[in-house]
Amino acid sequence: ITGGTGMVGSSFKLLETKHKFIFVGSQDYDLTNRSQCVKMILETKPDAIVNLAARVGGVKGNTDFVSDFYFENTMINTNVLRVAHEHNVEKVISFLSTCVYPDQVSFPLTEEQIHNGPPHKSNFGYAYAKRMAHVYSSALRQQFGRNYICAIPNNLYGPCDNFDLENGHVVPAIIRKIYEAKNNSKIPTFWGSGSPLREFTYSEDIAEILLFLLEEYDSAVPINIGNTKEISIRDLVNKISNILEYDGTIVWDSTKPEGQYRKPSSNQRLLDILPDPKYTDLDSGLRKTCD
Repeated sequence: ITGGTGMVGSSFKLLETKHKFIFVGSQDYDLTNRSQCVKMILETKPDAIVNLAARVGGVKGNTDFVSDFYFENTMINTNVLRVAHEHNVEKVISFLSTCVYPDQVSFPLTEEQIHNGPPHKSNFGYAYAKRMAHVYSSALRQQFGRNYICAIPNNLYGPCDNFDLENGHVVPAIIRKIYEAKNNSKIPTFWGSGSPLREFTYSEDIAEILLFLLEEYDSAVPINIGNTKEISIRDLVNKISNILEYDGTIVWDSTKPEGQYRKPSSNQRLLDILPDPKYTDLDSGLRKTCD
């Protein structure tokens, strides 16, 4: 499990399975470096790789470091896939993101639309890097018959997330701001109007689904795996405020970007092979994450 010390990677430790997991973090190997990636393969000798390693962040991180996000993620994905192929690793799951979908697209987001246009400008560097993981997986499959697949989550949250305000995703950033507002009497400010809608999936649910795909899914077609219930960012802030018992002032800065208004996804392809994925309800997942 690359990115094995992160939020989703850590969730694999909670699974009951016959498999032996090897958890690899950025402190173990620099996967933007090809020789380090070779070293990882030679030392761990994996039968399969779930590639969760990535440079990630929210709207601000993607905007401020768009070039870094493209370069680092492209290098990680290219190195992992190429070195896995060269050392005959049987299966690789590349972890994508719903940001790979075009800005102008038909809703809900379905897998065949991924390359139908440019992604949203707010995170195009990260989005194109993730798209290329799919392109390279498909190329290795076509030329060499490799069983390398791609899974597409939506917005994730859970224990062991990155709560850094500069680089964290939306849920941990909101939790951090509300927590500090309650404890330090700081007024929290959130970007945009709060009206955009997003889907959120608990990290442990994603680990369960990735394990299922490792064992049961061999298609070249990427697969959406997230929970498809939408909530506005404003309602999400209110939920977290209630959980943390914060009843103070909240400021919305409409001069700041807020990304796409909505990007609902279809997980029908997953439901066709896993009819009842056990998604954690948002209230329960947020409470666990806040705790």
